[in-house]
Amino acid sequence: MDVVLLSRWQFALTTAFHILFPTLTIGLALYLVVVELLWLWKKEEIYYRLYRFWVKIFAIHFAVGVVSGITLEFEFGTNFARFSQAVANVIAPLMAYEGMTAFFLEAGFLGIMLFGWNRVPRGIHFLSTCLVALGAGLSAFWIMAANAWMQTPAGYRFAEGRFYVTDFLSAIFNPSLPTHLSHMLLASYETAAFAVAGISAYYLLRGRNPAFFRKSLSLALVMAAVAAPLQVLVGDFKGVVVAKHQPPKLAAMEAHWNTNTRGGAPFVLFALPDMQEERNRWEVTIPHVLSLLITRTWDGKVTGLKEFPPGDRPNALITFWSFRLMVAVGFLYLALMGWAAFLWRRKRLYDSRPFLVALVAVQPLGFAATVSGWVTAEVGRQPWLVYGILRTADGVSPIAAGNVVWSLLLFLGFFSLIGTSYFYYVLKTLHRGPDFSSPIPPIQRPAGFRPIQGVAQGTEES
Repeated sequence: MDVVLLSRWQFALTTAFHILFPTLTIGLALYLVVVELLWLWKKEEIYYRLYRFWVKIFAIHFAVGVVSGITLEFEFGTNFARFSQAVANVIAPLMAYEGMTAFFLEAGFLGIMLFGWNRVPRGIHFLSTCLVALGAGLSAFWIMAANAWMQTPAGYRFAEGRFYVTDFLSAIFNPSLPTHLSHMLLASYETAAFAVAGISAYYLLRGRNPAFFRKSLSLALVMAAVAAPLQVLVGDFKGVVVAKHQPPKLAAMEAHWNTNTRGGAPFVLFALPDMQEERNRWEVTIPHVLSLLITRTWDGKVTGLKEFPPGDRPNALITFWSFRLMVAVGFLYLALMGWAAFLWRRKRLYDSRPFLVALVAVQPLGFAATVSGWVTAEVGRQPWLVYGILRTADGVSPIAAGNVVWSLLLFLGFFSLIGTSYFYYVLKTLHRGPDFSSPIPPIQRPAGFRPIQGVAQGTEES
């Protein structure tokens, strides 16, 4: 048993489980901000009911995200102690900034957001929602800054096996951060939008509370219509950044083995990269397209994977297909937005059963794309922890492989328990549906308030 491989697997599984929850809370926080703003502006009861329904889902995901994220903090010390010692001067301040900004905002205002309806004025409650959403965004900022620095380190001095910060602004705003952060935020917004849309479509197919879930679906589709094309655009820019600063990763992502010297580099649609033979099996390509995407020219040079020593190459098979999965989901969501626009023009957005079924079916794909994106970023960086400087093999803790095995099994049991509890409470909340019976607190009822006819009694027909 290889302690390096086991430690990587443990961290990968922990991260893959954890990232599902912050992804949705970041996106759902923005959705809640929009819903409450509409509640204050239009003074229609349906927006209040929408907020109260979706904030329960937000709270469950927020809680599980915090609990699952704690294990990652431990694994820096237990599995990657040498890495933690080497990068402490860079990474530790970034994690501290996250706690002092993001966590303080979320912890300080989450209680008001969830339980303050009877205690604070509408404006203060809306401010709390905005600050929680800001805290979620700041958390993503600091985490992405730390990870982006590992991808493209900047603002440092490396001496005696340790990194020392020479310029904090350069370290934080390193070359990868702009596309790294925007890519993750848009993934969160897109994933949350399609999660809300899929759940709303499910209720519409069953004929439960159609007025409520039509409004919920409308807001989600507007959010997705903005995020989906932006995500494709940012993904294109990100590929150019990767090609400039991490050419082996780009070559692995595209299964591009040989540097093109005559003509443009082809784009590989399908292949089974073979690391031993250094070639692609069952390859299907489009001539010149990779050069066009990366260099913006028809015959631009794109460095091939063979230009790098075998020991410095990431796993092309994993990186190629994880990247393809992420891209496929992105373009599928973009196509769905085109379908939605077509149906909206024909006034059949809520009545097209195939479209609603499609929304239900694609609901989990945003989470799959997020995980596959992380696989692309992290496997594509191998064999480095800090790109080009600190190898993964040199960053693991000096512990027995057996210790990693039993802790991995322990984490798997822990995550099974947490995951079971999560699904129980989420499905229970969704099964109950929106609450129409509880009165709106007087402190929240605005002047000119317009109730929904028939909803106050909680009738199913409403």
